[in-house]
Amino acid sequence: MDSIDKIKKDADARMLKSVETLKTDLGKIRAGRAHPGILDAVRIDYYGQQSPLGQVANIVASDARTLTVTPWDKGMISAIEKAIREADLGLNPAPAGTVIRVPLPALTEERRKELGKLVRTEGETARVAIRNVRRDANQHVKELLKKKLITEDDDKRTEDAIQKTTDKSIAEVDKLVAAKEQDLMQV
Repeated sequence: MDSIDKIKKDADARMLKSVETLKTDLGKIRAGRAHPGILDAVRIDYYGQQSPLGQVANIVASDARTLTVTPWDKGMISAIEKAIREADLGLNPAPAGTVIRVPLPALTEERRKELGKLVRTEGETARVAIRNVRRDANQHVKELLKKKLITEDDDKRTEDAIQKTTDKSIAEVDKLVAAKEQDLMQV
């Protein structure tokens, strides 16, 4: 019985991790509004160490279309500006004294559709990951049944529990994808 609980807990944790990863990935896709998470992927060479931008500067959304980056080390302004430009986010940072303003261009209809496809692709990747976790967990349960460590009733109950967790996780993924698509389509 102990190993059945272990299999279920492991499957739960891995499915939850897939949903959390999707949340993180969707946070990086920029909708119409400025959000500091857009710059999460930007890395800065900080004294020979590749550091996330959030660790060398304060990032705030000063208004709906502008991010303001305030480096803690004022000598880093040009390096941060260069890193944002090279991050392939389609952003054009503008230094303004001790801060860097990052205006976000309005999304075109075509770009919104491209981002919508990207959101759906990320959602499908998360669904596949969740289904792989289900397959692995069911495989482990079948191995226990084959070794006669559990009964067929235990096998059936465990597979049902794993399926319920899978359905719940996939519903969460669908909800996140729908919310992000809704966010993208707002002008």
